[in-house]
Amino acid sequence: MAKLPRVAIIGRPNVGKSTLFNRICGRRRALVGDEPGMTRDRLYAPARWMGRSFEVVDTGGMVPADRDLIVGEIFRQAGVAIEEAAHLILVVDARAGIVPLDQELAHLLLRTGKPLSLAVNKVDMSQHESLVEEFRRLGVQNMFPVSAEHALGVDELLDHVTKDFAPDDASPVPTVQEADEGAVTEQADPLAGKTINVAIIGRPNVGKSTLLNRILNEERSIVTPLPGTTRDAVDAEFELDGRQVRLIDTAGIRRKGKTKLQAEKLSVIQARKHLERADVALLMIDAVEGVTAMDAHIGGYAHESGRSVVIVVNKWDAVKKGPATTHDYTETIRRRMKYLDYAPVMFISALKGQRLEKLLATIVEVAKSRCLRVSTSEMNRFLKEVDFERTTSPANKAVRIYYITQGGAAPPTFVVFTNRAGKLHFSFERFLENRLRERFGFVGTPIRVKSRQSN
Repeated sequence: MAKLPRVAIIGRPNVGKSTLFNRICGRRRALVGDEPGMTRDRLYAPARWMGRSFEVVDTGGMVPADRDLIVGEIFRQAGVAIEEAAHLILVVDARAGIVPLDQELAHLLLRTGKPLSLAVNKVDMSQHESLVEEFRRLGVQNMFPVSAEHALGVDELLDHVTKDFAPDDASPVPTVQEADEGAVTEQADPLAGKTINVAIIGRPNVGKSTLLNRILNEERSIVTPLPGTTRDAVDAEFELDGRQVRLIDTAGIRRKGKTKLQAEKLSVIQARKHLERADVALLMIDAVEGVTAMDAHIGGYAHESGRSVVIVVNKWDAVKKGPATTHDYTETIRRRMKYLDYAPVMFISALKGQRLEKLLATIVEVAKSRCLRVSTSEMNRFLKEVDFERTTSPANKAVRIYYITQGGAAPPTFVVFTNRAGKLHFSFERFLENRLRERFGFVGTPIRVKSRQSN
């Protein structure tokens, strides 16, 4: 499978790398905040500009602990992204001016010999434009004043960055095909040409790293195991039945020395950051310890982030089995995590490699459901079949739906046009979501429902 050219975004903390990353990829994939070091890992996302597709990579802010270790620290954080990149973007802060770390970065990136652009960020107003000329001292020929937050100047930057990238195939992009009456409408392969990003999340010591190692040991077509650029994460890419899969391990999430953050808070922060990179989240639970409050907390973040989820009960070989053990255990999970009732529950032993083949097949199934698109004509047929008399509330029965269309995928998002303004009642949304799952599946993926008043 041909790989897209990669564009790596490099810079020190708080210059706006993640804001630019989100602007280029067109959605909020990277966490953005005022605290230095919000991005500690490489984030990947597909992007497209003027008929040219590429992959954009956000890297962590460069914060050397010691000036003597600047070179080693920078390449420890961003070496892999720089090595893979077809084009580098160095981001600096126009309002802060040139700082020594900007100079170090510029010199290092220029030495790579790779195409390099300088994005002078936070040029939000005309009075800021006078600040740009100072940055010519960095020696980067191609310099662009931008405001990532307000989308100013980003188009000129992308015109330059992508000018040597191959244009996309001019043949029509496969779209949702019209189905025969009663048939489910979907692309032949919703995952065609896509990498499935899978985050393994959970509390410390539930077996996340063991699962990662076991999967990689059993798969013989590993492309490239990549060492993580932080203390806490390891990425690994492998091929599964002709599909590219990137595993994101969040091993080592635990209390760090003298940190002021509680272990629970730190675990949640780390899980959220890694979730931003994923399509599918494997929420791992220790079968022996059972479902804890921390498990439920992390599961809640997975649901709120819009990731697809598979609940993985690990160490199942260490549990004493009864006649209805899996059923009872599943009921406990459903009771403690009602918001994840759409997530499949898998019982495995990562240590012994039990049921991993079924887990991998489930990951692919869930990833497909996440990208599933249903045509408007098929949605109209679905609407005619729905028995709205099954709703219990009189207020719900007063809602009249004129038509439904799918507004997006990953996760599937539906726009409902009704006779009323405002949001649908929760119970009505729930009713509609259940009917959509009955009709089209959407295994393991959350469904978003938005309402619009029809004129």
